[in-house]
Amino acid sequence: MGDTQAAPVPRQNLAPLLVPLVVGGLVAVGLGVYGRVHTPTGYAVGPAGFSGPLAMKTWLTTGAFLLALVQVFSALVMWGQITWDVPWIATAHRWSGRAAFLLTVPVAFHCLYALGTQFDVPRVMAHSLLGCFFYGVFVAKMLALPRRGLPGWTLPLLGGLAFTALAGLWLTSSLWFFTTIGVTL
Repeated sequence: MGDTQAAPVPRQNLAPLLVPLVVGGLVAVGLGVYGRVHTPTGYAVGPAGFSGPLAMKTWLTTGAFLLALVQVFSALVMWGQITWDVPWIATAHRWSGRAAFLLTVPVAFHCLYALGTQFDVPRVMAHSLLGCFFYGVFVAKMLALPRRGLPGWTLPLLGGLAFTALAGLWLTSSLWFFTTIGVTL
């Protein structure tokens, strides 16, 4: 046997990833089905401090998107892609993620409960699908976090998908609001 023969690559066990992906998929599909079969109530979540529910959703989504940018930056530092020696970066990553998620909850509640999943307008359809996908991939990431033995690409991939979905949500809602209605509270 010569030295030119490559060593066999060990196969990765993807079984621990099955439950997070299935549950995340069920969450995404469940939200979509609920939003579609549920009769929209038109009931708005209390927009304290805002001129209306759309303005509230716009600013909360903007806040979540900015915190998601913190998530991406802190993840790049934690994974050694950006050199910055700060002991609190993991804490900043966790708390920015928690805060971003909390900001999305009233937005999602209003979208699903008051408006439902809509497919009539392309922007709204993309927004509806991205919203369901965001929560599905978020659940998959949260369930994958404590698991050991997952491939090294699992968390960056799920985190990247969550960020991409949130960026799409911001583009299809907040950016639309700012450019169509204006920057208003």
